[in-house]
Amino acid sequence: MKELPYGWVVVWATFVCLAIIFGVSYSFAAFFESFASEFSAQRADVSWIFGLSGFVYFVMGTLGGILADRFGPRTVCSLGMALMALGLLATSAATSLWMVYLCYGVLVGLGIAFVYTPSIASVQPGFTVRRGLAGGRASSGVGAGTLLVPVRVAMAIGPLPWREAMRWLALCVLLLGLLAAAMLRRAPVSAQPGAGGAASGLSLRETLRTPTFRWFYLATVLASPVMFIPFAHLSASARDLGLDDEVAVSLVGLIGVGSLVGRFSIGLLADRLGRAQTLVLMQLSMALSYLIWAAAGGHVLLALFALWFGLSYGSIVSLLPALCMDYFGARAVASVVGALYSGAAVGNLLGPVLAGAAFDHAGHYFAVMAVSAALGLLATWTSWKMLRTGRARY
Repeated sequence: MKELPYGWVVVWATFVCLAIIFGVSYSFAAFFESFASEFSAQRADVSWIFGLSGFVYFVMGTLGGILADRFGPRTVCSLGMALMALGLLATSAATSLWMVYLCYGVLVGLGIAFVYTPSIASVQPGFTVRRGLAGGRASSGVGAGTLLVPVRVAMAIGPLPWREAMRWLALCVLLLGLLAAAMLRRAPVSAQPGAGGAASGLSLRETLRTPTFRWFYLATVLASPVMFIPFAHLSASARDLGLDDEVAVSLVGLIGVGSLVGRFSIGLLADRLGRAQTLVLMQLSMALSYLIWAAAGGHVLLALFALWFGLSYGSIVSLLPALCMDYFGARAVASVVGALYSGAAVGNLLGPVLAGAAFDHAGHYFAVMAVSAALGLLATWTSWKMLRTGRARY
């Protein structure tokens, strides 16, 4: 199978799509205090907005993948961008917190689901040898969006009321998002050889029945709390050590820097060492990074943890779609990626909440770090079982 020249256009279109949707997702932090003040809400109540959005886009990613396999990524991603813009616009007119839950948590989350899975899955069928590199370059849009968009939104909220800033954000999503989505294309059947000219690989139902997918899914479930807890609690941990607010918040930015480096560069290693073998190493790396957090007594080690964790986390996420293509083929790749991502839904929703409850009970994060490291090691073992059980055939 020859790699398609247009495949790199799809890579960079996907880069922009992911930068937009995750830039919007993590811009929630910029609106956090405005929501709390506007609706006289406790911080815990406001935090559920972010958790609900993540839960929706991970769970509904399967539907997004199924629709993309049927109608193509361009159509589904365009719909997703429109839903996100509508959700942001509706949130800007919300008069109560429950309306924000519905408009931002559900509608924006659904829009992300219809962009995330279809766009990232559209990259894999156009590549063979450099599939890991292509997936890493495309998924690095997540890191770029995390670094750039929330900062710009926070700067806008100063001169503008938050509702007006959100309307401008909705307009940018609609214009830039639809432009990027229009550049997506499903690889032609001729580039996905199979019997009778059909795309090669397993159907979603056949994939779900394989031991390889079951181990893969279990690894995703186990790793998801490990991935999301630092985004919610690393800054709070830094404040407990006496760091000021700006330095504490900058640690999340360092996770984004590490993630961007990991997503952009890990494909080169994965294409040489093997993508499944690299996933095992990165799961182990993410688990071990928690030892640095546990030992940290100041900014230097916390910064080292943020970079190390971000690199590991970004590498893992960039490898997942390529591995779906490797093991299960192009026939239903978007649906398979969506089904796999659903394993992260509960971890995204409950991991940070349970970590906060553990801190409230004990007054420190040591138990959280120990459990997270243990879950990371279990994710490493289940990823190794996936490697031993399955064989990359596509």
